[in-house]
This record gives sequence, structure tokens and C-alpha cells, in this order.
Amino acid sequence: MDVSTVNKTNNKNIVILISGQGTNMAALAHAAHTGRWLARFGVHIACVISNRANAQGLAVASALGLSTRVVAHTGFDSREAFDAALQLEIDRHDPALVVLAGFMRILTTEFVQHFAGRLVNIHPSLLPAFTGLNTHQRALDAGCMLAGATVHQVTAELDHGPILAQAAVPVLPGDTAVQLAARVQAQEHVLYPKAVLAFFGALA
Repeated sequence: MDVSTVNKTNNKNIVILISGQGTNMAALAHAAHTGRWLARFGVHIACVISNRANAQGLAVASALGLSTRVVAHTGFDSREAFDAALQLEIDRHDPALVVLAGFMRILTTEFVQHFAGRLVNIHPSLLPAFTGLNTHQRALDAGCMLAGATVHQVTAELDHGPILAQAAVPVLPGDTAVQLAARVQAQEHVLYPKAVLAFFGALA
């Protein structure tokens, strides 16, 4: 795994953004709990925010004792208005790092610039290959022997920010996109917590 430490402040609050089941959010929360991130490193998951009130991950986060908020994108007339409201809610928690964990929104340039250097995402491919959607089927169609996941800084260009960490998995004979996705996701749940700790200059 290749990591880069980019945080330069003493603040170690994390805000996690989700839209659905929040499996990567849960992996981060479990790692933070079992690894005693707050006690050992001062790293704290301050809030989990979703753009969907019915996101399953909100219940998971609450069960894990995390603070949750909803900023529903359906309540806004434009992407810009939604992102501005989301930005205000995130800033209330004074984050050093904003973690996209299955957050299914394309963010405006203004939003990305506001959180520049402290906004990260995990993408289910070995970037720069297969940006965008349907990554697993595209990897199979291309005959790839390896697939994987990438943690990267978010920039205005979709899935093109500086790479912070990667994990590879083999593509097996007879793999379907669903089978490959499950194997990649298992690695995501290991990779993302390690990359987040590395951001703060800490390793478990």
C-alpha cells in the first residue's frame, strides 16, 4: 500500500458522507473503535452525513454510537444550492478530513475547492483505470488480471485526484462482476481505515 500524509493541522475530526448502506463507513467506525483511534491518535469521527434520509447507513451509524445528520438533496433546486448547504453542515463539525464513503453525488467545483486537501474518496478500481461507473464489468471486459480499489484526494475532475493508497485483487477465471465486486469491497474495508490513519500521520 502506498500512502501520503497530507494533513498538516492538529485537528483530527472526520466527517463521513454516505448515500446508501455505508459499508465503508461502518468499516471505518469499527476500525476506529477497535483501534482506539481517539485515545491513541486523537482521531474522532465527528459525524456521518447522508443526502438520503432513508439511507441504511444512518441506522448503522447510530447503532455504532455515531452522530448523524441528513441534508437531503431533493430539498434544493440546484446542485450548487445543495452543496452550499452540505458544506455548511460539514463545517459545523470542524473537520480535518471529509471522507466520501459511497456518497453518490457529483460535487461542484466550489465544494471541492473549499475542502481541497482534506476531501478523500475510495473508488473500486485501480485508478487511473476505469474511472466512473461499472468498473468491475469493464475490468472483466478488458481482460484484466488484476482489479482493486484506490483511495484518492478529490479534485474537480472525477476520479482523477492524487492517489493515496491502493489494494489489488486477482481476477479469477469465471468471475462475474458481482463476485469481483465483493472481493474488491472486502479489500476496501481494510484499505480505507489504513489510508485515513495515514492521512493523520498515524499507522495502526
